[in-house]
Amino acid sequence: MQLYCNSLTEYKRLATLEVKVGDLLIGNNHPIRIQTMTTTDTMDTNATVEQAIRCIEAGAELVRITAPSKKEAENLLPIRNELRKRGYTTPLVADIHFTPNAAEIAARIVEKVRINPGNYVDKKKFETLTYTDSEYQEEIDRIRKQFTPLVKICQEHGTAMRIGTNHGSLSDRIMSRYGDTPMGMVESAMEFLRIAEDLNYRNIVLSMKSSNPQVMVQAYRLLIQTMQEQLGHCYPLHLGVTEAGDGEDGRIKSAVGIGTLLEDGIGDTIRVSLTEDPEFELPVCRDLVKRYTSRQDHTPIPPVEQLPYSPFEHKRRESIAINNIGAKQVPVVVADFSTNTGITPEHLQAVGYHYDANTDKWNIADAAADYIFTRELLSFSLPGTLKVIVPHDIWHGTTDKEKYMPLFTAEEYLQSKERSSIINFIDHNTGVALPENFLLQMANDHTVVLCLHSSNAHAMPEVRRTMITLLERQIQQPVILKCFAEDNTADEHLIHYATETGALLLDGFGDGVWLVSEATGAQAPGHSLLNNIAFGILQATRTRISKTEYISCPSCGRTLFDLQETTARIRAVTNHLKGVKIAIMGCIVNGPGEMADADFGYVGSGVGKITLYKGKEVVKRGLNSEVAVDELISLIKENGMWVETAN
Repeated sequence: MQLYCNSLTEYKRLATLEVKVGDLLIGNNHPIRIQTMTTTDTMDTNATVEQAIRCIEAGAELVRITAPSKKEAENLLPIRNELRKRGYTTPLVADIHFTPNAAEIAARIVEKVRINPGNYVDKKKFETLTYTDSEYQEEIDRIRKQFTPLVKICQEHGTAMRIGTNHGSLSDRIMSRYGDTPMGMVESAMEFLRIAEDLNYRNIVLSMKSSNPQVMVQAYRLLIQTMQEQLGHCYPLHLGVTEAGDGEDGRIKSAVGIGTLLEDGIGDTIRVSLTEDPEFELPVCRDLVKRYTSRQDHTPIPPVEQLPYSPFEHKRRESIAINNIGAKQVPVVVADFSTNTGITPEHLQAVGYHYDANTDKWNIADAAADYIFTRELLSFSLPGTLKVIVPHDIWHGTTDKEKYMPLFTAEEYLQSKERSSIINFIDHNTGVALPENFLLQMANDHTVVLCLHSSNAHAMPEVRRTMITLLERQIQQPVILKCFAEDNTADEHLIHYATETGALLLDGFGDGVWLVSEATGAQAPGHSLLNNIAFGILQATRTRISKTEYISCPSCGRTLFDLQETTARIRAVTNHLKGVKIAIMGCIVNGPGEMADADFGYVGSGVGKITLYKGKEVVKRGLNSEVAVDELISLIKENGMWVETAN
């Protein structure tokens, strides 16, 4: 099965089994459910109840609570009873990692138990192990022995289960055989799922979480393929990007990962993991889910019979280099100034260009747009790296053919007697097939850059369908992903752009992004926000790194310091370190594993105590939190990755 969903062109939810969590039904084409997780100490009954109520009233259909040991698992009973006493019947989920006995207690109390197959039975030591097939089977038998009691309890009490794989906490056994890979994540879950199937227990939801949206999306796709091939059916899927962070970055990263899968009808329940109070996660979830409430009515898109690329690994589409676009160059960003008139140097500050009149020089930020689109010629000299796209009729009137590039439609391009010798941008709505004579002529023109967009309600798959046509025709001209949005809020704009362009970038498509807002008045996002979103999408898809990367967990009852405050402190002193990845983890559960993808880690190891990591290696242990941020800076400096900020 090459396809990992029902259709790549028709919106249709993936068929999954139905799971009952209390009175809530998940999967089997029921509405996509939204959920969150409390951040309070589970032993503080009142605080946990109050926060759970805030989450429920913000829209949570499930509320997860950590239970790291037996005492927290036992305290789920008074929490549940108090919520029921106050009239709240929302199902509760116990979050379990290292303690099977806590899971067995919780399964008798709450409606659902989440286990992590990477550390439910195994203790991670980051050791490379070698197994014969018989020794490996002995390990599976050990899992069966420890996992079976929990399954039996869940069957007896009608308790649902989530088998939740985390990229950062794969067992040493899985790592040794499969490596730190999406297939390793899938097999980690399948080991437990096969046992549950043998015991005739199917009240299960699965998840494949990673802080890297590329890995996360590939793992879910592989899981679906594996379940179809080995079981003949699919279990419901809970979607999430773990340790997404906060603010715009956290929302963009979550929308890229979760939205990519939702676009293909994958996902039965979601959680957006932000380093913020949990009730702030729910509006983002709602904005993601509501995009699909009427998606079935979209204009038909020609079906795909055979994919000319693998959806299970990231490989960028091969394209030729046209100036600074395409080939192995990082994707470019086009800033849209189409509604502006009388543009001055001050306007360009919003997209990364600051003009200093005293020195007559431009200062260019790391996240500076590569092109701007405008409908007028500018009255000032441009920064050296910036080029301007204008409609072709305006381009004909400029003498500066080095800085200004024309934008045509396909028909205008074919009819034009004068074209740029550098770049000719072709604006195309994918709802109409590209003319055959244009395709033939374009294939031999090394100045053409396509700007693809769609007005289809199912826009991303329609653009992807055109990209597949280009692959089939072996046309290698670069493509800029042009995305229009007319949503009501800035957050909705962000989710729209991140989902539709991020999904294409994760499939290896796109040599640039061009975000256009059609909102008017107070609802219209400014140029600065659009520019930040564009670079944030490229950062989240790992296609262009322009700033520091933060892998920051959302906090929970296991967190051993104020995660939001600490994240803000670390960000304030390190946000100029372009390309450096810093993990900020509240506890040890996912810390070292998730930091396999980070350069440095800051992990809670006790109340007020911090352990610093370089990659997966402990460097400094048991630091007081008062000095730990300074020690982190020293560690970065010692490894030659620190740069001083400009005065």
